[in-house]
Parts: sequence; C-alpha cells; structure tokens
Amino acid sequence: MAATDREQRVQKLKELGAERVDHRFKALPPDAAGLTVAELAAERRNLFTGGFTTPVLALSAESVEHNLALLETYAERHGLAFAPHGKTTMAPQLFARQVERGAWGITLAVPHQVRVAREFGTQRVFLANELVDPAALRWIAGELESDPEFRFICYVDSVRGVELMDAALRGAARPVDVVVELAAGEGARTGVRTAEECAAVADAVAGVATLRLVGVAGYEGEVPQADTERVRAYLDRLVSLVVDFDRAGRFAGLAEVVLSAGGSAWFDTVAESFAAVPELSLPVLKLLRSGAYVSHDSGHYRKLTPFNRVPDEGALQPAFRLWAQVVSRPSPSQAFVNAGKRDAAYDLDLPEAQVVRDGVTGAVRAATGVTVTKLSDQHGWLRTEEGVSLAVGDWVGLGLSHPCTVFDKWQLIPLVERDGTVSDYIRTFF
Repeated sequence: MAATDREQRVQKLKELGAERVDHRFKALPPDAAGLTVAELAAERRNLFTGGFTTPVLALSAESVEHNLALLETYAERHGLAFAPHGKTTMAPQLFARQVERGAWGITLAVPHQVRVAREFGTQRVFLANELVDPAALRWIAGELESDPEFRFICYVDSVRGVELMDAALRGAARPVDVVVELAAGEGARTGVRTAEECAAVADAVAGVATLRLVGVAGYEGEVPQADTERVRAYLDRLVSLVVDFDRAGRFAGLAEVVLSAGGSAWFDTVAESFAAVPELSLPVLKLLRSGAYVSHDSGHYRKLTPFNRVPDEGALQPAFRLWAQVVSRPSPSQAFVNAGKRDAAYDLDLPEAQVVRDGVTGAVRAATGVTVTKLSDQHGWLRTEEGVSLAVGDWVGLGLSHPCTVFDKWQLIPLVERDGTVSDYIRTFF
C-alpha cells in the first residue's frame, strides 16, 4: 500500500468527526441534529444540563486514560507485547489510542472486524480464530499484497482448516502467518487438543506455500474449572509446545517466534508463565491480548481482574455509567427507570444502582437501598428499601457488567469528564 493510501486510512479517524448527528444516535441532544460530531464536541455540553435524553451511556474520560496507561506500564514491566482484543469496543478511536499507548497491534475475532480496523489504519492484526472463509482470505491476501507493512496473524487448529486456507490463498503474493492454537482442555472451546495433533497441524502448514507458521497461541480463559493452578498448568503446556516446535526447527527463517495468550481474567498468570520461557533459537514476541481493560466494569471483571490478586501492580477503574430516569414510582418499594435490555448488558450481571441525581436540584447521592432486580426491553425494575427517597424524574446512575455487550448497544458514546462535560464521542462499528 502506498504511503498516501495509509495516510488516507488514518485520515478517516479524523473524518469521524465530520459525521452528522441525527436520529441514528440515541440519547444525543435533539437540538444538535445537523451538527457534526466535531462541532457538538466543541460545544462541550454538560451531560446533565446540555439537552441529552435518557437513557444515556457515559464513558469516563479520566478512567479510560487511567486504564490505558495502567496496561501499558504493566506490559512493559513484564516484558510483554500487547495486542488488546478490539472486539470489546469495536471503536477505531480507542484502537488508535491503544496503539499510541504502546500496543503492538489489535486482536480481532472475525473478518468484518478486521475490515473495520484496516479501514481506519490498523497495521497489525492478530485474529484469534481460524479463518477459513474463502472471500475473507482473498481479501486478506489483497491487503497483504498492497501493503508490505501490514502484519496479519491468525489461528490454525486443524489439518482441514489448513487445507481450506491453502485452497483459498493459492496465487497470493505473501503467505499468511499462522499460529497453532492449543485448546485449553478437553471440553474447552476451539484449539488442538493434543501435542501430537499440534504437530500434525504444523506439518500441514509446512506442506503448503500459502501459510507460514510463526508460533503458538491459546486462551487460558477457557480452562475448565479455572483456578491459578489449572491455568498455570495449561500455560506450561503452551510454553512447552513452542519450545518443542523450536527444537524441531519449525521456525527456521523467521525473525521472531510468536507466543500469545491472555484474556482479562488471568493476565497475571500469563505474565508469570511467559517470564519463565527458556531461551529459544529466536527472539520471542510474548503477546498479551486482554481487551476489557479499556472500560473495565462494575461487575464481572471487577470480580475477576488479576489486579485483585496483585494489588501492588495497580487497579483498573470502571469507566461506564448508564444514566436512566425514573419514569414510574408505583409503590414505596418499587420504581422503574427507562433503560432496559436495549441499553445495558445483562448476560453476566444485572446493572448496579450506584448513584441518584436529584431531578430538581441536581444533587448527587449514593443509591443506597436501591437494587436493580430485572430488565425488560426498555425498562429497569428497581426495588427500593423502606424510607428510600426516589422520585419520578430523578436520574439513576447504573454501573454495568461485561464491556463486550455494553459497547455493542451504542453507536456513539459520550466521553465525559469528571464534572459532566462531554469532551468527545466514541464511534463504534458492530
């Protein structure tokens, strides 16, 4: 790809600000219709008094910056490269900020996500899946041919997969780099189950000109009944596999070997295991792929984050807050807000009522005695304890769980500073 083409792709990030605000984007001020996103951002409206309608999802500017910096320094401290999983946010603006904060590249899961990343200038992609779609493979081959600086790596986990990839890629100018995916255990998700099968897949890769074996990878988050001991045992198997492949000369001719793992729940154990990798014949790119850290959350990952086990390393901050308005107070023990399944993640945990903003005075207090018990499509069911003051028109700030199913419900998300000022808008592409 010519330099001008790359510049044009990067320019598209800036052009996101030229998109017009209209009915497609929920919660944005009705009187902003017709403004560009950049023009609306320049007005620096307040989330609570600037005409935004409820429900509205807010992403904390300070917490996002804190989380970006924390994982950057964590990876550096532990000698890890970092390819955060972009399927969490599908937000090219955040991809770019992750790369600016030291990320090697971006991990993705399916071809559409790679297309989005490439459209906005991402130069290194790790696809954490075996890619056997012929149309997608031909497109990848075209990207590799047109842009010598584009690096693409994906899983292989079967001889059949190698055969399908080879058939689709014949005639390609550059081979596609692949890593053998080691399954996290019997009954786990994708991946090769045994060392013997791993060798067979590697042999199949070596037998075709369209693919190039560059390492091994896996996902420890799928270890059955995961605990530290079981996760470490799996990662030891992964390290042993890369050592065995290296001793067998499978990486001859490469500049480096790729060893990759790391979701958002066990990256401390990944760091420990990868630190113990013996010296190989080539340098090792130890690639961590955690993705949920950007926004973190107030539920699932708050409980699972490795920083709970290693508090001296720092702490992530939940960056999401969904603001909903009380629209009904039918009894002293019950209230309803106007946010439901269309707005909030509910696959792992229900939202958590955190704060209440008085609908008249704007005063903010803790949501003590308020619990979310259920979500309908467009309503949140609240239980209120005796004596709790909660009135129709009050705003309730909800903490959310599971970033991957929060981002995908919002196309344009206000980035909000601590005082409520909206400084930017994050565009997602799901």
